[in-house]
Amino acid sequence: MSLLLSPVEMAQLSLKNRVVMPPMCMYEVQKEDGVATPFHFAHYGARAIGQVGLIIIEATAIHPDGRLTNQDLGLWNEEQAQELKKLVASLHFLGATVGIQLNHGGRKAKDAVQAIAPSASRFNEEYQIPTEMTIATIKQTQKDFIEATKRAIAADVDMIEIHGAHGYLINQFLSSLTNQRQDEYGGSLKNRYRFVKEIITEIRQFYQGSLWIRLSLSDYVTEQNSLKQWQTLAQWLEADGIDCIDVSTGGLLDIKPNIALHPGYQVPFATALKQAITIPVVAVGLLDDPGLCEFLLQTKQTDLVAVGRGLIRNTNWLADAAKELKDTNFKMYNHSYFRGQK
Repeated sequence: MSLLLSPVEMAQLSLKNRVVMPPMCMYEVQKEDGVATPFHFAHYGARAIGQVGLIIIEATAIHPDGRLTNQDLGLWNEEQAQELKKLVASLHFLGATVGIQLNHGGRKAKDAVQAIAPSASRFNEEYQIPTEMTIATIKQTQKDFIEATKRAIAADVDMIEIHGAHGYLINQFLSSLTNQRQDEYGGSLKNRYRFVKEIITEIRQFYQGSLWIRLSLSDYVTEQNSLKQWQTLAQWLEADGIDCIDVSTGGLLDIKPNIALHPGYQVPFATALKQAITIPVVAVGLLDDPGLCEFLLQTKQTDLVAVGRGLIRNTNWLADAAKELKDTNFKMYNHSYFRGQK
């Protein structure tokens, strides 16, 4: 049996395999009301039938002005929560373990009436200049994260991921490149961490389930958080109650990676973080080759593998992986699907 396709108990979850469908925005809420549509039931349902170990529903906004675009999912009202509950129930019926990623775009909320950010600097000329958040706005936004978390729990998700990567609001607080505040939420690394720390601490007052965070460990410039600083942040996150860290890179600045984009190009960042903490990490980044995924797990470079583009292209990616890895223990959804593999 391969490690990739074998069951595992990890981060307070019982997973049928180590394949994670990472949150990938679909921009399919045509009514712009943040409510899940039949598309989302079909999109995620197909991956559940494909036996993905963990499905993380795409970045879901905690506030209307926190959406990346107006076509994003939302979780700031009860109508959205009720439809999410139906979506989660349908995925559970198909045997899936289901999570959700909660997000606020900050200065990258392109369609916001008024974008907000730690400091009043915009992402690029296509985006508006955000309003610098007051302490009152900070407290209200933290409350929005908390209320969205409670709605996600009520919808029966199996895990919750806080989006702290890709240049969105939490990432903007964590980086000195986008956080030039002079108060208790800016300056030192500990102060820049305060915004998300307070969110996590509050969540842990009422939620004891699996709580993850996604981080971007490189901005592809020299003036950025060092790897050592990210390791320190990871240790703080673990101490404050995070169960798993989903490791990515980029998105804070309007620049392209200055490294070659090859399969597994982001894995070294996950491995470096893994060396500093005891909780599991997830690697992502062009991980479409089952052999490479298996190698990364066998060599303990990561604990879980996020397959994004591969699952977009092929809903039965895991079945094909089983064939390539000669894993005869892998079980298709039912006998009818198994016949398709012969």
